[in-house]
Amino acid sequence: MLDIVDQLTRATTHIKTQPQIGCNGHQELCNRKYSNITHIATHDAPFVGVLPMENQNVDIPTQLDAGIRFLQAQVHRNAFGKLSLCHTSCLMKDTGLVKDYLKVIKQWLDNHPQEVVTILLTNGDHLNATDFDKAFQQSGIIPYAYIPHSDPKKWTLDSWPTLGELIAANTRLIAFLDYGADQPKIPYLLNEFSYFWETPYDTLDPWFAQCKIDRPKGLDKFPAVVAQRMYIMNHFLDTKVLNMAVPDRRDAKRTNAWVGKGSIGEQAERCIGMYGRAPAAVLVDYFDRGQVFKAQDRLNGLL
Repeated sequence: MLDIVDQLTRATTHIKTQPQIGCNGHQELCNRKYSNITHIATHDAPFVGVLPMENQNVDIPTQLDAGIRFLQAQVHRNAFGKLSLCHTSCLMKDTGLVKDYLKVIKQWLDNHPQEVVTILLTNGDHLNATDFDKAFQQSGIIPYAYIPHSDPKKWTLDSWPTLGELIAANTRLIAFLDYGADQPKIPYLLNEFSYFWETPYDTLDPWFAQCKIDRPKGLDKFPAVVAQRMYIMNHFLDTKVLNMAVPDRRDAKRTNAWVGKGSIGEQAERCIGMYGRAPAAVLVDYFDRGQVFKAQDRLNGLL
C-alpha cells in the first residue's frame, strides 16, 4: 500500500495544465472534423483513489485541466433510487449523483469557452433514457449539448462538424449513452453504437494483441457500416488479484507509453493497419502515468 501511495504522490505532482490555445489546446484542430480527431479518454473517470476499484489518480476538474476531453463513467441506480456514479455496484463504490458530476463538467465548460468535451455514460442497470434526461436537466448542462442534424442511420464520418464549428455554436458537449438512448425523444443523448464501435475491454493481455470489433456484436459483418463509424480503442489493462480482475496500476506507465510492447502506439498501429484510420478515442486507466498526451498528439499528426 505504501508503494501505491508513493506512486500516486509522484504521479499527481507532475500533472500540468494544458494551455488554452486554439480548439482543445491546438489551433490545428479547429478545422478538423470531430470524427477525425483522436481523444485520450479516461476509463471510469470519476473513480479516483488507490483502492482496487479506482481507475484514476486525480479528480474530474484536474483531468480536464490536464487536457482530457473524453470522460467515461458507469451509472447505476443507488439505494435511494437516484442515478449515481457507481463502480459495478453502488455497494462497491458510489462517488455521487450523476447530476452533480454533470454540474462539475458544466462549470468547467463555463470557464473554458474554447473547449469541446465528450462524455460517455454506461447504463449498467438498463435504465430509461428519461432518467438520464432528468439528471441532465437538473445539472443545467443541456444548452451545451450537441444535437446531430439528421437521423443516425444516415450519419457518416463526414456528417460531424469541426471543433471550430462546435465552439462557434457553443454546442461544446457531446454526450453518449451506451444502451437505452432514445434520440427521437431526447435528441442530445446519443446512442453510442450508432456512432462508434469498440475493441474488446477488460483485457488481461498486457500486449493488446488484437483490434477486433467487440461491440456491437455482429457489426464486423457490415464493413460499409464499420467504415462510417468512429471507434474506441480500449487500452486499459486488468490484472488478477485473489482471482479477481482489477485495474493494473503497477504497469500503467508501460501500458500508457507511446512506443514499446503493449503501448498505445503499438496497438494503435495495429488498428490503423486494419481499418485505415486512427481511433477516435483511446480509453485508459491512470492517464497521468505514461505518455498519453504524446500518443494523442502523434495520432492527431501534431508531432
